Amino acid sequence: MDRIEGKVALVTGARTGVGYELTKKLLAEGWQVAALIRADMAKGDPLIDAALRERRLRIYKGDLADFKSLKAALAAIKAGETKIDVLFNNAGIGLGGIFFSPQGREMHFEVNTVAPYVILQELKALLARGDDKIVINTSSNSLLFLKAFDPGLLERPTVYKKLFGPYAASKMALSLWTQEVAEAMGAEGIDIRSACPGPNKTPMTEKPSLPWWLKPFVKFVFPLPTAGASRIYKAAFGKHRGTGGVFLNKDEVTPLKFAAQGPRVFELVDGIYRREFA
Repeated sequence: MDRIEGKVALVTGARTGVGYELTKKLLAEGWQVAALIRADMAKGDPLIDAALRERRLRIYKGDLADFKSLKAALAAIKAGETKIDVLFNNAGIGLGGIFFSPQGREMHFEVNTVAPYVILQELKALLARGDDKIVINTSSNSLLFLKAFDPGLLERPTVYKKLFGPYAASKMALSLWTQEVAEAMGAEGIDIRSACPGPNKTPMTEKPSLPWWLKPFVKFVFPLPTAGASRIYKAAFGKHRGTGGVFLNKDEVTPLKFAAQGPRVFELVDGIYRREFA
């Protein structure tokens, strides 16, 4: 396979919302994008349509909640790409209750926490061949409002709370393992951190996963997802480039109050990866 010329970004969740706008921004700047998504990319946008025709936008389909599907998608990416310069672990879910993945773990945890770790580990060799070697994990400032955090409840939570329950806990766990792996990733030349895209009008914020009192804000206050895409782009290439492991909120380094739980979270997600994937 010939080496791909130019910069390549892999974007998960590129079909809608922040991921879609981030994909458009990268394509407009001359990047090539490998998109890991569950369904076909919507047609009708001239930039997207042209990039698909020219193969500057390459689609890989997979369900991040289902390890069988995810394995197949990652195998296709490893066969189809020769390098990755930047990995945007952007895909995420916010559900209206507690549901479980085919592997038997709570869905927010599986998709928002475990899948990004699996993707990083499986695509690390492609990152090593890239020039930038940047990983951005899309997190959420909802984690700042958690009053308690128990890694032992991530796989099977006993209580559901909109936005500030399993969803916020899964994002806390994502940012914690990001913090834990930063030193080892840095030793391999990989620059990793997590970032909040801020509130945006996306398909996820239109679902029943938000508290009732936030609904008017979504309609009248939340910006379009171009704003979130800009924040995630800045997290990769802005003033914090080279600052590994940090959580960025409004483009500022923000401490994680449950940082002491980081080793437990890392042990949990790494154990799942090694037992069930690697």
